This record gives sequence, C-alpha cells and structure tokens, in this order.
Amino acid sequence: MAGGYELRNRYFKGCLAPKDITHIRQQGEQLAVCYLFEGFMDYLSFLTIRVNNNPEEPRTGEQDYMVLNSVTNLSKAEQLLRPYSRIGCFLDNDKAGQRAYENLKRMFGNRLQDMSHHYAGHKDLNDYLCHKNQTKQVEKKSQVQSARRMHNPPPKKKKGLGL
Repeated sequence: MAGGYELRNRYFKGCLAPKDITHIRQQGEQLAVCYLFEGFMDYLSFLTIRVNNNPEEPRTGEQDYMVLNSVTNLSKAEQLLRPYSRIGCFLDNDKAGQRAYENLKRMFGNRLQDMSHHYAGHKDLNDYLCHKNQTKQVEKKSQVQSARRMHNPPPKKKKGLGL
C-alpha cells in the first residue's frame, strides 16, 4: 500500500522498500469477510488451490484479502481489519505466526478464525501446496511406469543353465 514490492525467486527473498501490507478489496460495498495471509506466496497459493479445486467457480471474489508481508506489519493491519465480521487467518505454523494469531485473537475475539489446521504439518500454505504438487508428480510418474510395464512386460527369462 506504500508503493513497495515483495521480490521472490528461487535464489532471493526480499523487498523493495517501503515494506507494507497489501489490502485487496473487492469492488462494491464493504464485504463481511477478509482472509489474512502472512506472505504473498501464501495468498497466491490460496488462489491456486481454489482455482484447482473448482475451476468453474473458484469463489475468489466472495471475500477481501490482506497480506501482511511480515508479521511485523501486524499493527498496520489492525485498523483495516476492524470493519470485518469474520477474519480467516492463514498465518505460518511457527512461533511468530502463533504469536500473531494470539495478538489478533485478543483484539478480534470470535470474529477471528484460525485456518492453519487446513495445512497442519506444513510450514505454511505455500509449503502445503508445494508438497501436494510433489506428491501428485510422484503418483503420476508411478502410474506411467505401471502402464509401461503392463504394455511392455519384461522378456521372459530363458530356462537353462545360468553361469
């Protein structure tokens, strides 16, 4: 919101200052629901999962979104979150994410919903999506290998004396 950029590639993770939150509002009247993400890769992972699960109607326009771009930006998000009657938190499954959730819970009470149980056992939503995609690739490779074995069985061994 302040004009900075989050920058990522395989070798670099940083930002072009100023570092700030990102608030993505749907057009029209204020919505009741906002989904809060710790990082923008988690937000993009959420959109990917929604589109993959239901390409015809991914329901990505039913709520607003906010990306902290770091839990240290939590105080910048507080005022913008106040109008929402429901806030879904997609924070990291680490101590910093848990502390941020507890701080938000004190402020927003039952309006806050912890969504991290959807990706339990993973660092964050992006890690969950990457693991899910790797699992699919391994399964596909296994299916292809099984199909090849069915269509091209190994030659039968000749009987006889093997030296």
